[in-house]
Amino acid sequence: MTGGALIRMKEIEKSFPLGPEKTFVLRRVNLEVKDGEFISIMGPSGAGKTTLLNILGMLDGDWKGEYWLDDQPVHGMGRKERSELSKKHVGFVFQSYHLLDNLTVYENLDLPLSYRNLKKSERDAIVGDVLDRFSMVGKKDLYPAQLSGGQQQLVGIARAVVASPKLILADEPTGNLHSDRGREIMEMFRKLNEQGTTIVQVTHSDVNASYGSRVVRLKDGWVVDS
Repeated sequence: MTGGALIRMKEIEKSFPLGPEKTFVLRRVNLEVKDGEFISIMGPSGAGKTTLLNILGMLDGDWKGEYWLDDQPVHGMGRKERSELSKKHVGFVFQSYHLLDNLTVYENLDLPLSYRNLKKSERDAIVGDVLDRFSMVGKKDLYPAQLSGGQQQLVGIARAVVASPKLILADEPTGNLHSDRGREIMEMFRKLNEQGTTIVQVTHSDVNASYGSRVVRLKDGWVVDS
């Protein structure tokens, strides 16, 4: 079920100075994602896919244009407001995990819940449920450095979904997982999407893209097909 627009981007541009010139990473990107949609962003390396995802996740504030998330004008917000909005609505699966090294698996999963108005007992129950769902109960007291790359990726995905965010942004979410586990994760994303979660993934995989309802293709920073 898709509703109104959760994401509206208008004429988004991102550039870096290169001598007297500018190098553009994104050019005049217009994008609308409906509430409850599952879209895949595809394109060659260097097309601007991860940059676009970072702007969507409000991790990058240095761009031009207009971006509305859930009718909130992100382009008019300061860093603190953007951060609050992101914590409230967005779960992010990073390609390079971005787990906090000094926190255990359990503590990494509890962190997104700490931004919600939940009692400790409620948070414990939610984290316990997610650890169970990802078959990681036995790893809950380990630190990221004690985990394999695939296990760290699973913790990263679990952290993104633990607080039931309105929007999940995933950058090559199954890149470090073997195929069976990757398929399980994509099936879980499909289920979350059927329950109403909006998902935007960056992927090189046609198989992963087939789980979504629409593909947005980028080339040299331009949207060439949506």
